[in-house]
Amino acid sequence: MNTSTQTARAGRFPVLQVLILVTGIALAALSWYGFSYWLRSDGDVTWYPPSDTCDLHTETCSAKLGDKGSLTLAVDADGRIESLEILPLTVTTQGMDVSAAEVDFIGRNMDMGINRFPLSVTRTGHFHGQGQLSVCTLSVMPWRARVIVDTPDGRLGTWFDFDVIRS
Repeated sequence: MNTSTQTARAGRFPVLQVLILVTGIALAALSWYGFSYWLRSDGDVTWYPPSDTCDLHTETCSAKLGDKGSLTLAVDADGRIESLEILPLTVTTQGMDVSAAEVDFIGRNMDMGINRFPLSVTRTGHFHGQGQLSVCTLSVMPWRARVIVDTPDGRLGTWFDFDVIRS
């Protein structure tokens, strides 16, 4: 190869390298999305809608899980629930034998990653732990707190919707 051909190639924009880089980034993003979906592993959960509307910022929310029993979720926040704030979580169950409970915070209109927090048993039917919401650039971020419990009848779940206002 002569010197003039090498000089011409060295001065051109590296289209092939840019396309390889963009393809690699796209594959990494798709892999991350698929992996996070797989980690959620909630396909085996029987979902029950919340009993009524409640304000998770200020009150305990409850739901009836069909004829299996009921559960309540309390978030002990000082005032409104905020992003990046440590949130004490309490789940109380009635009328069913529950071996484990977890709270999963998901963005209702945006993938916010995995925010699942297993709770510890404090006594029969009472679970306690801590959770945290990730930060978002939206001025109002709509969240869903999904509560999943493990019972002899399988995994049961419900959800409570709330909004976090960016401060």
